[in-house]
Formats: sequence, C-alpha cells, structure tokens
Amino acid sequence: MSLCDSHSSSSPPKDNRIAWEGCSVLLDVNDGDRLVFARLTSASTLKIGKKNYSLLPLIGCPFGSEFQVDGSKLSRALPSAEVDNVQTNGDSELRDEIRDNREIVDNNKAQGLSGEDIEVLRSQGVTGNEIIEALIANSATFEKKTAFSQEKYRLKKQKKYAPKVLMRRPFTRSICEAYFLKYPDRIGHLRVDTLSLLLSLANVSTNSDVVVVDMVGGLLTGAVAERLGSSGYVCNMILGKKPHTMDIVRMFNFSDDVCQRTLRSSLEDFSSAEDDTFDELTRESCETDTIADVSCLSTINDSIMKEDSGAPSPDKQVPRACKSTKAGNNASKELIESWKKNGFSSLVIAAPERDPWIIAKDLLPLTAYSAPFAIYFQYLQPLANCMHNLQVEKMAIGLQITEPWLREYQVLPSRTHPCMQMSAFGGYILSGTRIFSPPLPTPES
Repeated sequence: MSLCDSHSSSSPPKDNRIAWEGCSVLLDVNDGDRLVFARLTSASTLKIGKKNYSLLPLIGCPFGSEFQVDGSKLSRALPSAEVDNVQTNGDSELRDEIRDNREIVDNNKAQGLSGEDIEVLRSQGVTGNEIIEALIANSATFEKKTAFSQEKYRLKKQKKYAPKVLMRRPFTRSICEAYFLKYPDRIGHLRVDTLSLLLSLANVSTNSDVVVVDMVGGLLTGAVAERLGSSGYVCNMILGKKPHTMDIVRMFNFSDDVCQRTLRSSLEDFSSAEDDTFDELTRESCETDTIADVSCLSTINDSIMKEDSGAPSPDKQVPRACKSTKAGNNASKELIESWKKNGFSSLVIAAPERDPWIIAKDLLPLTAYSAPFAIYFQYLQPLANCMHNLQVEKMAIGLQITEPWLREYQVLPSRTHPCMQMSAFGGYILSGTRIFSPPLPTPES
C-alpha cells in the first residue's frame, strides 16, 4: 500500500490539504497545456493523448503533488534534485556564449532512433524518462545546441513521452485563472486581480452578510463564501423567475458549514413584506436547478478545457454515489426578516448581461447605511451612467471607477521580460458607500 492509499477516505479529512474521495481537483497537464476539473472517485479517468488513466492514485495525496505517466497508470513523482542547466563558472559561460545554433541544419536526420525503435522500447516496458535519455543520446545535434535549446528540446520530449500531471487545489485564484485562460466568456472576462479588488472594495470580511448578484457562473459567490469561511452569510439574489447557475461553487470543496451559509433569495421577498413564499415559478426553478446541480458539475467540468474528442461520459467520471453538499438553498423567513431589519453589510455585483444601474437602484436600499458596494462591468459607459444616477439620486458617496491593471513577467536567467501574450484589459469596477437619502419634501397644496 502506497503512502497515498493509506490516507484515502470517503469523507473529507481533517486536513483539507489532502485530496479525498469525492472532492474536486484542478489537474494541470504538462505545465498549463491542459487544465481539467475533475471529481476524484474510483471510476474517474483522465485522457492524456490516446489513453485514459485512472485518477485513483490521486486520492489521499496532498494538493500540489505531481504525477507522471508510468506505463498504463499515473504514479506520484517523488521530489528529486533538478539538474541546473545554467553554468556557474566563467569558462563554461564563455563556451556557452560562443556556441550557437547557426550551423545546425534541421533535415530530420539528426535523430538516430526511429518511430519503430521507440515503439519497441515502449513494448519492453521502458519508462518515458529512459526514452527521453535515449533520444538525447542518439541525437547528433544535441551537444551542439545552447543550454536554452537543450532544455527546450528536453521539455518538448518530456511532454510527449513522459507527460506530468499536477494536482492543484481548487480555490478562488486557481479556478478564476483556469476559466479566464480557456473560456473567459463564462465568467464575464473577470480576471483574478479584478476579482480580488472587487472583494476588497466591497469590504468582504469575517462576520459580514453580503448580498451578491452573480451572473458569472457562481465564481463570485464562491469567492465571497471562501473569504467569509464559516462566519456570515452570502445571499445570491435572484432577479427574475429563473436563478442563475452556481456550478462553479461546487468546485471549491466547501464544508457543510460554509454551504449552509451560502443561500439564495428572491428580490420579491424583500420588496413585499406580506409575501410569505416564493412565486411558484421561482420555486420550481430553484428546485429544478438544485436537482440538476448533482450532475451539472460533471457536465460543465467535462466540457470546459476539453481538447480530446473521445473523453469518457460524465456519468462514468462522476458516479452518483459521490454527491457533494450543495450550496444555494433558499434563505429562511427569519433570516430574510433579519436582513430587512438590519440590512446587508456589503453589496457585490458582477452581471455582464444587465444594466448595472437597474440592479443597483433595487439592491442598494437593502444594504445598511455606510455599507460599501462594488460593481464589476466589462465596459466603462454603463458604469459611468450608474455613477451619475447614484449622484443625482444622492444614494451614495465616495464614488469612483477603477480600472485594474496587471502585467505578468517571465523571470528567467538573462531573459526577464513581460510575457508576450497576456491580458491587456481587466474591466472596470464602480465602488462607493451607501448613505441615508431623506425623501424629498412634498409641495404644499
């Protein structure tokens, strides 16, 4: 029995840094080439190349563990001393500077091993690392290349013959980065630095009651719930008859306490004091959405970032025996009455499909006086109109529109520079503080 197998369990362990059966993980294949969300079960598989590999060896291993394809299974790669390709002494550096790739001719004749020879090695049970060393030994031009080219060659062969899988823990940053990298439309192009600034401007902190308008797949709701932990409440406001999806929340592996504090409510419950129940259409939509969430995580995660065509069906990857605790239940009447009386402590809005002013004028009165709010939108003009209307109606002070800016750098020896491909635009955030606005005096008749 391996070290990972000894920690496997069907229930979440006390140490949430260790993956357990039924939890969600983010699998990073070959250092960002593919990013896949998966639910760890005994039947879960991951397709790499043309083969499916069981994810059972990942159960019980700590997040951050690296696995490598070893024959027909994934085996945990133990930490080893990495070879530093950067020469340290002056003579070696001088020789490396003199050496270049100008005289290397790419005529497909430098490699002595053919494809048939590699297949023979694979049939003999030779590991991927041994195949890479054999390719290097039989290359006529490897020693003539610079250290940078040698490392590039080694990395290219490693991705083909010995792919690696890094098991990352799904939390706000990793989930946001994964979605933004592949499918930014699903989260409204909400970048990770914009999301963090959005939470900070709204003063989302411990013991807060935060009302959220989340039309970015549940990412905002999950980020707020993660910051609150087991304190305070998150109320995902339903603006119409059908609630918006919260599928991303299921990826956070929240405990039961956090899920019980992540609730849904309808705007109709706050607009009418005598309204005791949801509208029947709204209730049916909530119940249908809750039932569908059991299998929706598998469907979404199987489709997101999928590049291989013959992947297993979601039903095979996520058996119904491993159901996670669901967040997004309806708020109780007592809690709604408390929010009516005391007001929410913060308001956070991320609704790329709606006019921010229409949402703000309905939800801002539900917050307490001096409560901060933050509104994200991809474009500037709708937020400028909302800011103007808030000033005219005297509903808020300290209004400002912020444009987040992020520059990512590649930091390597002798080649540190901004990354060639990075996001140049992160949307805009309107923030402010709600104030008491007395009603206008009526003219005397």
